[in-house]
Amino acid sequence: MISRRIIRTKVLQVLYAYYSTDEKSINNTEKELFFCIQKAYDLYHYLLALVPEIADYAEGRIEIRRNKHQPTHEDLNPNTKFITNQVIDQLRNNNKLNTYIDQKKLNWQDHPELIKELYLMMIESDIYQEYMADKNRSYLNDRKFIEKLFNKIILVSEDLYMVLEEQSIYWNDDVEFVISMITKTLKRFNELSDSEQSLMPMFKDQEDRDFTKDLLRKAIINHNELRELIKEHSRNWDVERIAFMDILIMQLAIAEFLYFPTIPTKVTLNEYIELSKFYSTEKSRNFINGILDKTLKDLKNTEKISKEGRGLIGE
Repeated sequence: MISRRIIRTKVLQVLYAYYSTDEKSINNTEKELFFCIQKAYDLYHYLLALVPEIADYAEGRIEIRRNKHQPTHEDLNPNTKFITNQVIDQLRNNNKLNTYIDQKKLNWQDHPELIKELYLMMIESDIYQEYMADKNRSYLNDRKFIEKLFNKIILVSEDLYMVLEEQSIYWNDDVEFVISMITKTLKRFNELSDSEQSLMPMFKDQEDRDFTKDLLRKAIINHNELRELIKEHSRNWDVERIAFMDILIMQLAIAEFLYFPTIPTKVTLNEYIELSKFYSTEKSRNFINGILDKTLKDLKNTEKISKEGRGLIGE
């Protein structure tokens, strides 16, 4: 499922696009936001389907060696631990994955060179050598290897990023968090998982879907009030010289302080400081932290923040 951190990231990205264009439509921007999230969910399924493709290629290589004119003993008695990996078999036969892939017309058939490159990267890696040399066979062992394959091989493949960039402008920035989703998905699998094993939903629940829409709309509709608060609490700074992305990060954070009563202010502050690590310089991060801290204290002192829910009243 798409985490709230990723939701905040996507809202920040489309908010930047919204303010960067002359034609401003909240409805169109909202559609773009949900389209971006849908594309990330497509990538989640697309990458899950990648490992069985690598296994199929590996099996093909074994068959070629077996059918050589003069096969060696090793050719005739290959180590099949990878191609018989139980998790790969579960992914290959997962009905939800196969249905989604078919409906979205996602496949790796046009990218045999990528499959080959990933296979070669894999067999040359220490994690593969150790896995194949281990005589013990267990489901947990199989699953841990597939998790490592995603995080140590697939995640760092430059060829993969090139292929994804050709297919969608949205995908390259999403690979890391999509693989984190895949890792969480695999931990839900066990030896009894059958073809109906569930995958992650796009949103955890309706509350997260509503949060996505409301965060974008609250930030845009209350633009003037939010920008005025930023200006007020950065009096010693020339607002025109503050990086635009920094302003947007603060705008979203203050919107959460004011308009999302069930989200603790500490959570909001931590999330946007974390976001600034990826979209701001170190100097900017300190600036954002300082301005948000001052703004939060002032909003609490003037009783403009109202939180509700267990443990939040009087925060």
